[in-house]
Amino acid sequence: MNDTRFRKSSSCPDLTTVPPLGLDAEALESDFRHYYTNTLGRDRNCRLTHYAYEALALVIRDRLMERWTHTRYAYEDSDCKRTHYLSLEFLMGRTLGNAVLNLDLGDELTKTLSNICLEMEELVDIEPDAGLGNGGLGRLAACFLDSCATLQLPVQGYGIRYEYGMFRQHIVNGYQVEEPDHWLETDNCWEIKRPEYRQRVKFSGSSESYIDATGKKRMRWVNTRDVLATPYDLPIPGYRNGTVNTLRLWKATATDEFDLEEFNSGDYTGSVAAKNEAEKITMVLYPNDSSENGKELRLRQQYFLASASLQDVLDKWIVTKGTDLSQFAEKNCFQLNDTHPSCAVAELMRLLMDEQGLDWEEAWEITCTTMAYTNHTLLPEALEKWPVALFQQLLPRLLEIIYEINARFLKQVAERWPGDMERQRRMSLIEEGPEPQVRMAYLAIVGSFSVNGVAELHSKLLREGLFRDFYEFWPEKFNNKTNGVTQRRWLAYANPKLSHLISDKIGSAWATDLGQLSRLKPFSEDHAFQQQWQQVKHYNKQRLAELVREDCGVDFNPQALFDVQVKRIHEYKRQLLNILHVIHLYDRIKRGDDQSWTPRCVLFGGKAAPGYVMAKLIIKLINNVATLVNNDASIGHKLKVAFLPNYRVSAMEMICAGTDLSEQISTAGKEASGTGNMKFMLNGALTIGTLDGANIEIREETGAENFFLFGLTAEETEKRRQHYNPDAVIADNEDLTRVMQLLQCGHFNQFEGGIFEPIIQAIRSPYDPWLVAADFADYVVAQRQAAGIYQDQSQWTRMSILNTAAAGKFSTDRTMQEYNKHIWTLPQIPAHPVS
Repeated sequence: MNDTRFRKSSSCPDLTTVPPLGLDAEALESDFRHYYTNTLGRDRNCRLTHYAYEALALVIRDRLMERWTHTRYAYEDSDCKRTHYLSLEFLMGRTLGNAVLNLDLGDELTKTLSNICLEMEELVDIEPDAGLGNGGLGRLAACFLDSCATLQLPVQGYGIRYEYGMFRQHIVNGYQVEEPDHWLETDNCWEIKRPEYRQRVKFSGSSESYIDATGKKRMRWVNTRDVLATPYDLPIPGYRNGTVNTLRLWKATATDEFDLEEFNSGDYTGSVAAKNEAEKITMVLYPNDSSENGKELRLRQQYFLASASLQDVLDKWIVTKGTDLSQFAEKNCFQLNDTHPSCAVAELMRLLMDEQGLDWEEAWEITCTTMAYTNHTLLPEALEKWPVALFQQLLPRLLEIIYEINARFLKQVAERWPGDMERQRRMSLIEEGPEPQVRMAYLAIVGSFSVNGVAELHSKLLREGLFRDFYEFWPEKFNNKTNGVTQRRWLAYANPKLSHLISDKIGSAWATDLGQLSRLKPFSEDHAFQQQWQQVKHYNKQRLAELVREDCGVDFNPQALFDVQVKRIHEYKRQLLNILHVIHLYDRIKRGDDQSWTPRCVLFGGKAAPGYVMAKLIIKLINNVATLVNNDASIGHKLKVAFLPNYRVSAMEMICAGTDLSEQISTAGKEASGTGNMKFMLNGALTIGTLDGANIEIREETGAENFFLFGLTAEETEKRRQHYNPDAVIADNEDLTRVMQLLQCGHFNQFEGGIFEPIIQAIRSPYDPWLVAADFADYVVAQRQAAGIYQDQSQWTRMSILNTAAAGKFSTDRTMQEYNKHIWTLPQIPAHPVS
């Protein structure tokens, strides 16, 4: 980069040697007053708590900064191997509370804030949720980073600094309405801009050959439209261990060049159009459309992330070790979080060959020994296929490299299976047809040394289904790494009362060794402990009820069974099955079939992609049913239904603590893993679910008797699809017949004729891939079982305690240890002490 502001000095004075900052209440208060008065310029007349939040954030950031620097020095001094985690999404949530927890500042900070008449909870609520992800994939990436820092593993995240999040969701007349989520509208106190590490990313243009100084034929990418990638770093603190790792987020900005000819001719707007176009790349998190494929902007974002991140890693290598790349693979690993960053395979090849002068074999050896791919989906349409024509337009040099990778790969396939042209067609990186497509998941498999699924069933189905040909070719590449969640965020921070109760009984070691929770099992029969457990749950349900009242205007009775399904709205997750059951309950009450009734409050939440018509219609149905049920005096408190708008991390922190029954009801064989199921289990919710994703392993850990199982298995769903007759299923089940009659007669849309016809047709279609009608009867049985047990609070509480006690496997600490043992092989590097 030629910017003179970032030229390196000939000398390197150590300006970082300063006395350590105090962690006591007096030091925290002194720094708070300094920032509030001197930095932010506020005085006693200011009544806006936003500035108090900013001042506190700067106080905490200073403490993080010390440990951040010492962590970097420790990694540099050890010359250790590092992993670079590439993900298009990081759903971080709020930073302040998590940082306070991990720095162990809670008690001292409470004293500080008490002295200045402020409350931590009020300040925490000022911070917006960082809008850097859609859902489970992005939140999993955030949990991964937390665990890596806690385990003191040298792992750096790479993502995109979206100016706008996915969208803010409002409900208007039952419909989802999207508005921009400008989460960066105010300055983000936690990020550090690093313009000295800016990278240039190329688009469009063409490639040409030339002869280099040694007489070798080389390729280069020319006449490109370039974009600058400016990094912003976020601190990722480990749990009370002095380590602070880094999440580097890239912002797209225009280069300083523009078309002078257009400018001189008077077309100023045209001359700067490219600058405006460049900044669109990171302006908004691209929401998945109805088919999960995305559009041109998504490809731009994916390549932008891959190219900037790889250049960053290579630059660091060259600055510290020179241009000899012979040891690069021994010191670096790139983990591709789902198929989105798979451009990295071809981009690393380009950088190694075109920029560093390596030949194909050398570059391919480095690529194949540094890239690792995690798959997160069983939906074929979500495996990222891009039209060759679009690739040619945006990334012509990468397309050439992909064609070469494919040719060499298919030669290997032909040698292994001579004459099997059908297999070659299936395994080709290019899908032929009227509009040829680049199969990005296949590129990731071919270019990686490790391919993993995220639950035992998911990995099995990848081997036997989507990637069977590749598994037969490279069985050694394939492995499973069951997902987890970080217990620091999802128990210690989200549910402090339960955390304290657990720690009082078994100690606090579970915060870094979740398997310690198994020591709770003997207390599941202890009546006094059950009462304490129930008191904590009741308190959390009151908090959740208040959230529902504020956001939905619906009164939830904390004595009722809190039945919750919150996740992205998608047909395979089957929110539709859940609302059909709600209609069934409504019908039972109206018919007088409500003897020994268990009052139930059903909570839905989640966003539908703006282009996903059916998902948005399901939201409308949920809200119409809720409106009718909640306003029917004869229903009363026997049944309440609410759809929580704008589902987000900070809402889930409250929801998971207050839930009794966790709905994990996807069609078997469709959910890769799920992590919401783990968060609920960790907080003592019981699960009603199918044998899908991580549900299988949750049931194995907690015991079949503590899990409400229903539905077809993955194998049974495949067989059932071959001769599926939902009309016959409906006719044979009186309950489902009545539910469908209520839908078909327009009972829930009396003044909106026919709006739910697509849903009715989908349920009755013999080609319904989600088999909603097929699982309804078994689902109702499992729901009745749950309702019956809830009436025996001692039994329910015992099962609740056993669910939490069995959650030890589902920590991302365990997941990261497995990644490290089998894929990354990183050393554990303690940070240098702050002294």
